[in-house]
Amino acid sequence: MKKKKWFWIFGGLIAAIVIFVIGVILYLRFALPAIPLKEINVQVTPERVEHGKYLANHVMVCMDCHSVRDWKLYSGPPVEGTLGQGGEVFDQKMGFPGSFSASNITPFNLKSWTDAEIYRAITSGVKKDGSAMFPIMPYPYYGTLDTEDIYCIIAYIRSIPEIESFPPASVPAFPMSIILNTIPKKALPTQKPLPSDTLKYGEYLVKAAGCIECHTPADHGQIIKELAYTGGREFQFPDGLLMSSNLTPDPETGIGNWTKEAFINRFHAYDIEVNPPMPVGKGMIQTIMPWTMYAGMTENDLSAIYAYLQSLDPVKNKVVKFRQAR
Repeated sequence: MKKKKWFWIFGGLIAAIVIFVIGVILYLRFALPAIPLKEINVQVTPERVEHGKYLANHVMVCMDCHSVRDWKLYSGPPVEGTLGQGGEVFDQKMGFPGSFSASNITPFNLKSWTDAEIYRAITSGVKKDGSAMFPIMPYPYYGTLDTEDIYCIIAYIRSIPEIESFPPASVPAFPMSIILNTIPKKALPTQKPLPSDTLKYGEYLVKAAGCIECHTPADHGQIIKELAYTGGREFQFPDGLLMSSNLTPDPETGIGNWTKEAFINRFHAYDIEVNPPMPVGKGMIQTIMPWTMYAGMTENDLSAIYAYLQSLDPVKNKVVKFRQAR
């Protein structure tokens, strides 16, 4: 009798654990992300469209991922006529836990979206259908930006030409397919610092530009925050492996010896109206850094970014920029 009793007790515990685990999985899969919509109505004004254009093309560089990039040219500038059509893929070959595709953000795809749904997608990473986005779309940073800047982005993408395109659906691998729903969080916007507050304004711009994502080592597509801005994140190209630069002010391995003028000039040197991007042939070094887009940043904004990066703790981390494929 005792053995039979313990059998039923043990069986009951196992059943309870299984039911609990199934319940948790179902909750994570279907109840999350639970980000409510914020009722908004963005007035599309010329001023908002113009500022949104600047942010989307030169600071937040939304069009970097949401356009077709010409990898035959240095830094892969967007191909004319593809602005916002999406389609760039980030997959397992790049170290990501699945295959994630940039969506079409032209009015062709977003015309049925409300302003509230677009705002939630940009700042919390939740699509119109309620599903979660992988944070290769840097919504954890966008969710902390000034609400007016996000409204300007919305106004701008409402104004760009429609492009009929159907990028492939994103497919997270297991267990990311479950974990993904826990990542989106409610937006916590902050007020943009005044440009006169150089360090705070620079920090805001660095966050908006997502510099930390590419210039920090990553594990399975997630950055290692303890190594922020130290460089060394790997990007696979057909001809070799590219590593991002150390942005800390270490004088030997970072940008500690760079002057403000040198920093600004490095960006403006890639202005396509002055210096058309060079062709990149087989065996030549390519970069994922969208220089031609960041080149459009104003001198004042680049100065603030430089000041903030120089305020970081210097970290010695020598990065070999490119390794040829064998």
